[in-house]
Amino acid sequence: MTHIDAGAELDPVHPVPAPLPAATGLTAAEVAERIANGQVNDVPVRSSRSMTDIVRANVFTRFNAIIGVLWLIMLFVAPFQDSLFGYVIIANTGIGIIQEWRAKKTLDSLAVIGEAKPTVRRDGVALEVSTSDIVLDDLIEIGPGDKAVVDGVCVEADGLEIDESLLTGEADPVVKQPGDEVMSGSFVVAGGGAFRATKVGREAYAAQLAEEASRFTLVHSELRSGISTILKYVTWMMIPAATGLVITQLVVKSNDLKDSIARTVGGIVPMVPEGLVLLTSVAFAIGVIRLGRKQCLVQELPAIEGLARVDTVCLDKTGTLTEGGMDVKELRPLGGSDEAYVRKVLGALGESDPRPNASLQAIIDAYPDAEDWRCTESLPFSSARKYSGASFSEGDGESSTWLLGAPDVLLAADDPALAETERLNEQGLRVLLLARAVRDLDDPEVAVGASASALVVLEQRLRPDAADTLRYFAEQNVRAKVISGDNAVSVGAVASKLGLDGTTVDARRLPADKEGMAAALDEGTVFGRVTPQQKRDMVGALQSRGHTVAMTGDGVNDVLALKDADIGVSMGSGSEATRAVAQIVLLNNSFSTLPSVVAEGRRVIGNITRVATLFLVKTVYSVLLALLVVCWQVEYPFLPRHLTLLSTLTIGVPAFFLALAPNKERAKPHFVRRVMRYAIPGGLLAGVATFVTYLIARHHYTGEGALDAETSVATLTLFLISMWVLAIIARPYTWWRVALVASMGAGFLLVLVVPWLQDFFALKLVGVTMPWIAVGISVAAAATLELTWRWVDRRVPA
Repeated sequence: MTHIDAGAELDPVHPVPAPLPAATGLTAAEVAERIANGQVNDVPVRSSRSMTDIVRANVFTRFNAIIGVLWLIMLFVAPFQDSLFGYVIIANTGIGIIQEWRAKKTLDSLAVIGEAKPTVRRDGVALEVSTSDIVLDDLIEIGPGDKAVVDGVCVEADGLEIDESLLTGEADPVVKQPGDEVMSGSFVVAGGGAFRATKVGREAYAAQLAEEASRFTLVHSELRSGISTILKYVTWMMIPAATGLVITQLVVKSNDLKDSIARTVGGIVPMVPEGLVLLTSVAFAIGVIRLGRKQCLVQELPAIEGLARVDTVCLDKTGTLTEGGMDVKELRPLGGSDEAYVRKVLGALGESDPRPNASLQAIIDAYPDAEDWRCTESLPFSSARKYSGASFSEGDGESSTWLLGAPDVLLAADDPALAETERLNEQGLRVLLLARAVRDLDDPEVAVGASASALVVLEQRLRPDAADTLRYFAEQNVRAKVISGDNAVSVGAVASKLGLDGTTVDARRLPADKEGMAAALDEGTVFGRVTPQQKRDMVGALQSRGHTVAMTGDGVNDVLALKDADIGVSMGSGSEATRAVAQIVLLNNSFSTLPSVVAEGRRVIGNITRVATLFLVKTVYSVLLALLVVCWQVEYPFLPRHLTLLSTLTIGVPAFFLALAPNKERAKPHFVRRVMRYAIPGGLLAGVATFVTYLIARHHYTGEGALDAETSVATLTLFLISMWVLAIIARPYTWWRVALVASMGAGFLLVLVVPWLQDFFALKLVGVTMPWIAVGISVAAAATLELTWRWVDRRVPA
C-alpha cells in the first residue's frame, strides 16, 4: 500500500495532495560548521550536582565554620585529645563527599541510559542523536509521546497535535501546521511531523526552566526544610548560651586560662548537631546508590522521601499492570461483513499510521498490508478521542472511510454489538471496533452514523510481577487505584485477575466537581474510559482530601497526571514526555521495583527521624548545661574530650547504623514536631540529672584533683542517661540492635578500666559512694524519661 505524507489543512485531518519533495535536513558539512560556531544544544541533561558543588556543600557550612574556629583554638591551648572533635568533623565531611560522589556517579550513568534520543534528519537519513548533539537548523522528527527538546518551526505535519499545557496552561492540544511555532517542553499527543530547530541551548523557551528544575536538589523536602528549621533554632539558642559560658569561664572564674578555654569550647561544641546534616545527606546518597543497582533512576532526590509518605498510588493499566505488547486473539465480523475484506481494511489501517500504538501494532503483526490500497486521509489516534481513522482509495477504484477504536465511544448505547463487547471485556480482553464511516474524516462528528463491521479482540499480557506488587501495597496500607483509558469492565477484569478487588467505575459518569470526584475516588478502585484531563483531575481530587499521591504511567496520556502527582513514576520504555516529567524512572520497566523504592524512602525518612532525636537530645542538654553553669557560676563540668567520647558512643556510631537499617513504617508529616516532642524532654532530663550529680560531687570531693573527679562522675551520669535514650530509640529490638547498644556500653566500660585510656580521656572514678550516687541518679532519670516519653506518645500528637 502507498501512504502519502500529509499536506497542510487547518485541521487535524489532512487531505493529501501530490507528493512533496521530502526535506533532507542539514548536510554533514553544515552540522560541522554549526558545531564550530557553538550553535549546539548545550543545556546539561537532567543530572546530579558537580563535584565542586558537592565539596562546597559539605565543607562550607555554618556549623563547620563554628567547629573549625573552635578546633583551631584547641590545637594551640589544649592537649591533642581535646581537639579530637575536629578530626571527627573532617572524617564526617569526607564520608559525606565520598557518598554523594558515589550517588552522583550512579545518577549520571543511569541518566545516560534513560536519556531520550531525538530523531534528526541529516543528509536525508533519519538518525538518533543525543539531545546535546542537536544543532541550529536541525530537522527533528516527532511522533506521539515525543517531547520537543528545542524551539523550532513546524516543517511537516501529519495530523500533528501538540500539548503545550505544561508551558502555557492551555488544556486542549494545539493542531500544528507547517510554519507554526513549536516550543521546547511541549509534547506530541497525536500524529507526527518534523520541525526545524530555531533556538538551541539556553536560548530555548523551556531550557532555562528545565535546567533549574531538573538539577540534583534537596529543595521542597519536608525533611531538609525541617532540619533547616531546627538548625535555625539551635543557632539562636547557642548564641546566648555560648556568650554566657565564655564570660563565666574566662572572666568570673579565676582558673588556669588554657583550662578555662578548653572547658568553654567543651560547652559550645556539643550544642552543634553537626552529624545530623551529614547523616541525612549520606542516607539519601546511599538510597540513590541502592536504587541505582535496581535500575531505578531518581531524577529528583526528594522523590525518595515523597514515596515514603505516599498513601495512594494511581496505576495506569497499560504498560504498568500489563506489558506493552498485545496479541490479536480473535476477529469477529459483524452484520454479515466479509472476513477477507475486513482483514484487508485492517492491514491498510495498520499501514496508514507511521507511528502505531500497541493495539495497532498487534493488528499490523496479524494482518498484512493490502498493496493496492492507497491512503488519502488519516486521523491519528488520540487518547481524548479514543479512536483513529483513515480514508482509502481501494484497488478497484472504490473509496471508503474507516474508524478503529473504542466500541462504547463509536456505537450508540443500544447497539447490539455492545452486549458482545461487554462479554469479552468481562474476560479482561481489550476489544476494538472497526466501523465504516459515512461522513468525512474532517467532520467533527465523523463517528455519527458509522456502521459496525467487525470486533478485533486483543489479549493483553499481564506483568508476572504485578500481583505481588499490588499485594505489597495492600500490606503497607497504600491504596491502589487503577486509572485507565480502556473499557471499565475490561480493566476491572484485569485488576481482578491480579487480586485487586473493588468497585469498577466508568469515568464518563464521574462528577465533574472536585469534591464529588474525590468522594467517588474514595469508594471506587478501578476506573475505565478516563481521559488524560480526567487523570489529572483525579490526582487533584485525591490530593484535596489530604492524600499523598503517586502516579505511574508510560504513555503520553499520563503526562499531565504524572506532572501533578506528588510523585510521578515512569517506565523506562515509556514515552519521552513521561520520562521527562517523572521524578522516578524504572529503567528496567519492572513494576516490581516500586516496593524497593517505597521501602528505601521509608528507611531514609523513618531512620532520620529516629537519629535526629539522638542528635537534638545532645543539643538540648548542652544548651541547658551551659545555662546552668552560667547561673551557678561554676566551672563547666566537661572537657571537649569527654563529650567527643560520649557523642561517639551514644550518637555518632549508633546513628550511622540506625540510619541505614530497614524501616517499613510509613513516613508521617510534621517532622520538626515529632522530633522535638522527644528531644526536649529527653535533653532537659539528661541536663538536669547531670548537673545535679555535678553539684553533689562538688560538695563531696575536695582538694587537688577534685575537678577531675567531679567531671568523671558527671560524665558517667550523662553517659548512662544517653545510653537509655539510645536504648529507647533503637526499639523495636533485633539481635543486631541489642548488640549495637551493648557494644557502645562495653566501649565506655573499656575506657573506665584501661589505665592509659583513663589518662587519655581524663576519666577516673574516685571512691565508691559518689559513682553509685551517679548511677542512682541516672536510673531515676532513665525511669522518668521512659514514663515521660510514653506520656508524650499518648498526649502530644505528632
